[in-house]
Amino acid sequence: MKKIIGLGGILLVIVLTVIAFNFYNKDDDSKLRTIKLAEVTHSPFYAPMYVAIEKGYFEEKGINIELILTSGANNVVAAVLSGDVEIGFSGPEATIYVYNEGTKDYVVTFAGLTKRDGQFIVSREKIDNFTFDDLSGKEVVAGRSGGMPILNFINAVENSNTKNVIINDSVDFANLTSAFISGEGDFVNLFEPNATRVENMGYGYVVASVGMHSGEVPYTAFNAKKSFVENNKELINDFREAINKALIFTKENDSKTIAKVLLKQFPDTSLNELTTIVNRYKEADSWLDSTFIEKDFFTNLQDMIIDGGFINSYVPFEDLVFNE
Repeated sequence: MKKIIGLGGILLVIVLTVIAFNFYNKDDDSKLRTIKLAEVTHSPFYAPMYVAIEKGYFEEKGINIELILTSGANNVVAAVLSGDVEIGFSGPEATIYVYNEGTKDYVVTFAGLTKRDGQFIVSREKIDNFTFDDLSGKEVVAGRSGGMPILNFINAVENSNTKNVIINDSVDFANLTSAFISGEGDFVNLFEPNATRVENMGYGYVVASVGMHSGEVPYTAFNAKKSFVENNKELINDFREAINKALIFTKENDSKTIAKVLLKQFPDTSLNELTTIVNRYKEADSWLDSTFIEKDFFTNLQDMIIDGGFINSYVPFEDLVFNE
């Protein structure tokens, strides 16, 4: 009888331990604050953000990220302004446009991720030893007017002193790939993994990085309403720390190691393809060293927007970038 009671006692202890363990884990999960994050597109170009998610860096800071694909920077900031999401991830040009509209609780940028354009120029024909002169007299499908992709492409063209490039801005960002495959344009500017997919399908050839020719700007960054940033400074700091840890991981590891981390985010892309893509972005020096945004970078961005005729004068850096 004593043996039976002893065994029952042991079983009771095990059951209570399991219950306590599960309760503890549940309580731990409940402490995570879910943040809805609207991303402008889903691309390995943003590798450090996905590293922060997949490696658990956000969770270490008590944050659970709910990614919501929201094509177009204008749609991202609209989602932020409406309160549908807490944080947006897009080109900072959209925050400048909102500021100039006189919105009281406007959108501010609080953390950077990429420091140059992530597009690759895809040619319909194979070109050995491509130069920007090969674009002269040719049509390039380049995305919507006023957006970061087309602004950086125009800047790259100007930097190369290439003349007579026919820039097609009639196709929105989400439809660039399908427009090119259907026969529109001699060239198209695409982010990864679309550039590699078009190449693998035999519809074109990746010939150059736009970012390598356009220069450094705060190309894609995290933003939120001014009131949200002011009222959630601890969260903003924790968010930055998670991204900074991921930026270090991305800088210090080889392309294949990073690609393995990204596989869950891109289940339709093979490890070999992802490795190639990550390597392209590494070679282009695409990512910032930290989330801190330099004033000179922001000025470079505004120079492009002013030159394009989309704003008439500079907006205050201190108003639109929160580096504290």
